[in-house]
Amino acid sequence: MALSPKLEIRQGQTLIMTPQLMQAIKLLQMSSLDLTSYVEAEMERNPLLERADGEGSEGAGDREGGDRDGGEREAGEAPSSGNEGSGEGDGDVWLSSELSDSSRDIAQRLDTDLSNIYPDDPGTGRSEAGAGAGDAQQRDPWQTGLTTRTGSGGVSEDYNLEAFVASDVSLQQHLGDQMVLAIADPVERLVAQVLIDNLDDAGYLRLDLDDTAARMGIDRAHLERILAVMQTLEPTGVFARSLAECLKLQLIEKNRFDPAMEKLIENIDLLARHDYAALRQVCGVDDEDLKEMIAELKALDPKPGSSFGETLIQPVVPDVIVRPARDGGWAVELNTDTLPKVLVNQTYYAHISRQARDDAEKSFLTECLQTANWLAKSLDQRARTILKVASEIVRQQDAFLVHGVQHLRPLNLRTIAEAISMHESTVSRVTSNKYMATPRGIFELKYFFSAAIASAGGGDAHSAEAVRHRIKVLIDAENPDDILSDDTIVKMLKDEGIDIARRTVAKYRESLRIASSVQRRREKKAGRG
Repeated sequence: MALSPKLEIRQGQTLIMTPQLMQAIKLLQMSSLDLTSYVEAEMERNPLLERADGEGSEGAGDREGGDRDGGEREAGEAPSSGNEGSGEGDGDVWLSSELSDSSRDIAQRLDTDLSNIYPDDPGTGRSEAGAGAGDAQQRDPWQTGLTTRTGSGGVSEDYNLEAFVASDVSLQQHLGDQMVLAIADPVERLVAQVLIDNLDDAGYLRLDLDDTAARMGIDRAHLERILAVMQTLEPTGVFARSLAECLKLQLIEKNRFDPAMEKLIENIDLLARHDYAALRQVCGVDDEDLKEMIAELKALDPKPGSSFGETLIQPVVPDVIVRPARDGGWAVELNTDTLPKVLVNQTYYAHISRQARDDAEKSFLTECLQTANWLAKSLDQRARTILKVASEIVRQQDAFLVHGVQHLRPLNLRTIAEAISMHESTVSRVTSNKYMATPRGIFELKYFFSAAIASAGGGDAHSAEAVRHRIKVLIDAENPDDILSDDTIVKMLKDEGIDIARRTVAKYRESLRIASSVQRRREKKAGRG
């Protein structure tokens, strides 16, 4: 068959991921904190973006006006305090002149200049160019001190309150300050600093002593002596290599490390398994003494270094706020504090585009304008999408908002997507890292989506979260003499119309961090004893 060239015309539809579409998708799945950081970075790169609320740095369009106003302020007179001509103002001038005369007398007696007596005077930092007699008087230290105390507000502009605020001290800094006092030998201080640098956030020493001793060129016994000194520092329990050693150090400091407590620490794995009978036999104590010893252990700090953690805990800020409406429904609104407010300064663009000198500058300005417009449009679209998804979630979970978690309905992404005519991936991005404030608390949007558990009577399905809550309620209300097993819980739930398997009950119980029936029986029996 002969081959011959030919032309064909085909028409089809394809989805192209343009940079603008990728930006919109990226913004949609960002949390409020990430979005704020992203917008701040864009405002630094793009001169056409400015804040809509007027906070922070001034807008691009105000820069020229600000420069001109600044020039006029520098050329004009200094702002007055409003006390000219008043008796109080005359008294201040008289007092300052008297103090200035006395300071000059002191300088003459000491045969030196005022700048040597008051080297830290902030008033002497002004430019000498064009300084007259008034400036010389203003640089007087007594006048400066008087102005600081009698000016408006009582505080000078150079007063820095942050300089007096104590900074956070890390665990390493806290131990380093104590180490200098506890160890005098310079070589041992270097070894101690290595130990400090290898502490984790909880205060435990994650270091192999044999390798460290060989690397530092000292004996293992010498390293252990230094470690023993470091274990006496505050907070008590630091430099421990295990939980048992950490608790031991704190008990020694409290003078409560007796032989019975030592046996308890050595067999702490039995305590984790709630095997109280074996603990009583090992420690040689009765139920009352064992109960007191366990209470003492619970009062100790298993992570003594955690109080010096440098990780900033950021509180959850809701993206959506739900309030009861007057008509009996729910009012859903966006939290404006989490929405960056940006504007595109068209006036500034029109002004500088006329002054563009070549094609490169024109291309740069055009790109900045296009990027700014798309960012503003993407932020608006993101807010509308979040509000649309949140409103449908509230409509679907109305019973939860009214009656509580036991009435939480099973819900999936497809149900929300079909109701608002969006794709499931869009709903998934909207519900990621977003939070909703309701009268029942702040919940992540993902919380309202849970699997469905069939009903035993063929009725409406039950939400997995509601079933998990019901299991917790049943276990909390159980009789200490009749601990509920997983099989018993299955029967009770089926009587309530919930068709669930035993392995599912065990999985939900473990997710709630509830012990098995055997361990709960031991705990409650020991608690009664």
